[in-house]
Amino acid sequence: MESTLKELRAEGESVMKPRCTVAGGVEDAYGEDRATEEQLVTPWTVSVASGYSLLRDPRFNKGLAFTEKERDAHYIRGLLPPACITQELQEKKLMNNIRQYQLPLQRYMAMMELEERNERLFYKLLIDNVEELLPIVYTPTVGEACQKYGSIFRRPQGLFISLKEKGKILEVLKNWPEKSIQVIVVTDGERILGLGDLGCQGMGIPVGKLALYTALGGIRPSSCLPITIDVGTNNENLLGDEFYIGLRQKRATGQEYAELLHEFMTAVKQNYGEKVLIQFEDFANHNAFELLAKYGTTHLVFNDDIQGTASVVLAGLVAALKLVGGTLADQTFLFLGAGEAGTGIAELIALQMSKESKVPLEETRRKIWLVDSKGLIVSSRKESLQHFKKPWAHEHEPVGTLLDAVKAIKPTALIGSSGVGKTFTKEVVEAMASFNEKPIILALSNPTSQSECTAAEAYNWSKGQAIFASGSPFDPVEYNGKTFVPGQANNAYIFPGFGLGLVISGAIRVHDDMLLAASEALANQVTPENFDKGLIYPPFSNIRTISAHIAANVAAKAYDLGLATRLPRPQNLVKYAESCMYTPVYRSYR
Repeated sequence: MESTLKELRAEGESVMKPRCTVAGGVEDAYGEDRATEEQLVTPWTVSVASGYSLLRDPRFNKGLAFTEKERDAHYIRGLLPPACITQELQEKKLMNNIRQYQLPLQRYMAMMELEERNERLFYKLLIDNVEELLPIVYTPTVGEACQKYGSIFRRPQGLFISLKEKGKILEVLKNWPEKSIQVIVVTDGERILGLGDLGCQGMGIPVGKLALYTALGGIRPSSCLPITIDVGTNNENLLGDEFYIGLRQKRATGQEYAELLHEFMTAVKQNYGEKVLIQFEDFANHNAFELLAKYGTTHLVFNDDIQGTASVVLAGLVAALKLVGGTLADQTFLFLGAGEAGTGIAELIALQMSKESKVPLEETRRKIWLVDSKGLIVSSRKESLQHFKKPWAHEHEPVGTLLDAVKAIKPTALIGSSGVGKTFTKEVVEAMASFNEKPIILALSNPTSQSECTAAEAYNWSKGQAIFASGSPFDPVEYNGKTFVPGQANNAYIFPGFGLGLVISGAIRVHDDMLLAASEALANQVTPENFDKGLIYPPFSNIRTISAHIAANVAAKAYDLGLATRLPRPQNLVKYAESCMYTPVYRSYR
């Protein structure tokens, strides 16, 4: 105030003279509206959640659900219309509004706007309508959201750490308002779904994943932190887009990239401790495997593309054996795609076969074949292969196409993780059906446009024989009077419960046996009624129960391996997991 008086005197104004008014005669007490761009003003704010600020705080805002007593106690009388309604009625109204939108992206934006103004209602809506809203907040719609993230960006939902922050990443982490973080999902945006390099706009993926960690796995929203590491992009369209929100430079690689990531990993551990889960998401193959190997022994790290996908696919295959018969070791697997998803799935299948049959891992790998862009991976190609493909180079003459590989290998299960759509052709599916009574066909690539084949194509071309699941959702298919319900091999079955299991046990490292435990728990949730419909995954409507069972299995394995720090071990881990889950019903305020 004293400085203001001095300014007025210096300007020759009387201190008793009425202040300058702006915009309808409102007094401009702090001079913000009169300041030019060169003049400095202080961004004052109110820290107590009451009155108008309470209605603008998404963690505590309840909208029209504030009671009469709460409206008086928290100074919001008159700031809301007089009606007092329930959370259930709010939910009904919002679902009605969301269904009015024609485009999935409009629905996505409506959900994100809801999260920004009323957190508990957002999660209540998502939990209660998970089968309808999951494709909106996650695959396939989140892919389009990432492509257009620069245009639809409104407010930060996580941390952006770029090359500009090199040397001060710890300070940046401290800028995040929540201090007790349990789960971080981080991407560098280089390989977003099947869409390629989206740079800084890949932030939609960590935001979507963590929404599912809360809705499906019960991790508190305040303990989740989405992070995008921006090292540039090689996407020329983005670099030339005036609305692009990231660094306008080619991707940093080599030592510069490694140093930034190492500073990040060190800062996270220093700021949040040993037990914070760091989930790597949508990194390119060459970085994904390296980061997982490098930090797997020093940090609690998990790569959903490699490990989560593997776990959910293994669960589907184990469940499918109830329909096909035999054991996992009796099957022969052929993959289209030898990247992080394909090789990750293959390795976990081989590991499970090894444990079941007591046969060395090197031997069980021989039941699994991979096809990449150059054809079947065989031993004669070994010298030119990337390191993660070499274990799958078996003795066989070269085979150039997928169809020829199917005819030569005669697999019982065909698994697509190529990111290339329409590659499971009519000839390929017919060949699978010609030597399998019930061929297992998994078209896992996301989004829907990149799926190796559709559900209708799999069922029609196999004459209703196929056991089918996909990465993105497909509608039920009718063939010869029977309705087939395609399963969705969605990582959302695994990672929320997996993360919850790590958190409730206080695990300090991730072990492959935990992934096998998660697969086993998911496969056990498939009921005879599900099998009757051709499903090899349980319905998402039961996902919170499924996640609790996965968390319990993962936590039990953490305790068995001596990797758990939360002691003593709870007697009933399923009940304990359920008791730890965040519930989004409104709280009553004093």
